[in-house]
Amino acid sequence: MSTKWSLDASHSEVIFKVKHMVISTVTGHFDKFHGDVIAEDEQFKDAKFNFGIEVNSINTKNSDRDAHLKSEDFFAAESFPQILFSSENGIENGKLNGTIEIRGVKKEITLDVDFGGVIVDPYGNNRAGFEFSGSINRKEFGLNWSQTTEAGGLIVSDVVKLTVNLEFVQA
Repeated sequence: MSTKWSLDASHSEVIFKVKHMVISTVTGHFDKFHGDVIAEDEQFKDAKFNFGIEVNSINTKNSDRDAHLKSEDFFAAESFPQILFSSENGIENGKLNGTIEIRGVKKEITLDVDFGGVIVDPYGNNRAGFEFSGSINRKEFGLNWSQTTEAGGLIVSDVVKLTVNLEFVQA
């Protein structure tokens, strides 16, 4: 029998890291996201994951940079307000294969999964925890803005590292 698990956003986070001017890394996150999982068992081997991120909730601790990231140069948040992820395959051998959609472009992605397991919280709720990690090439999704330093290095790397920590509560 299938069981639905709802995202507990207050115990979850979506983080990304991008190299800046070749010499450092900028970390950002999204403040608003939603998701659920439908699973046959507590191992999530046949689970169906659905997850969405509100682009306008991007936060890099710099309001000018956040506004630029929401613009047509990057996410085009007005036209594409969400980043979407779905997987019909479940977790297998520490991997989750799915589809990510950014700016209307859909691509297959494989994420590494650290499954924290299932516990019963002090209130009698079943909870499951996951850390998903991977990377994308931003230009494959139309996030093409680019400039170079005087030495020829990219101001913003094409590779974006993702870390998504999610906690779900059994519905």
